[in-house]
Amino acid sequence: MDVSSFGAAYIDEYRLNASTAGLAQRVKQMDAGKGNLNFAAMLKKTASQNDSGGGAPKTAIDKTDKLYEQCLELETFLVKNLISSMRGTIQKSGLIDEGFAGKMYEDMLYDEYAKDFTRNAGFGLAEQAYLELNGRRG
Repeated sequence: MDVSSFGAAYIDEYRLNASTAGLAQRVKQMDAGKGNLNFAAMLKKTASQNDSGGGAPKTAIDKTDKLYEQCLELETFLVKNLISSMRGTIQKSGLIDEGFAGKMYEDMLYDEYAKDFTRNAGFGLAEQAYLELNGRRG
């Protein structure tokens, strides 16, 4: 065993204890209210800034637009490919027939899964693509 590693470990431990002691002291000062806000007050302040529009402006998305519908189709396509790729990594159980009809049924099932996931999961890919294609994103 190398003796120099013991020295490095001791120095690292000393630095860690010194920095955490200083941090603990600063937290106690903040909670005591010595001119600084405590955590609960900082949290309320940040929440009120976000509610009052302190964040990024929200852009409206027209969900009836043809471009948005195409962006949804793109998201559905990508999610279906993701699901199909994941399904390809596990073994078949024999529940679904391996013939043409079974493969067709499985493909249709994944289509419906992808549509359902896109509608309900809120991935946000369609919204981002719509904003990017409209030129309203950053």
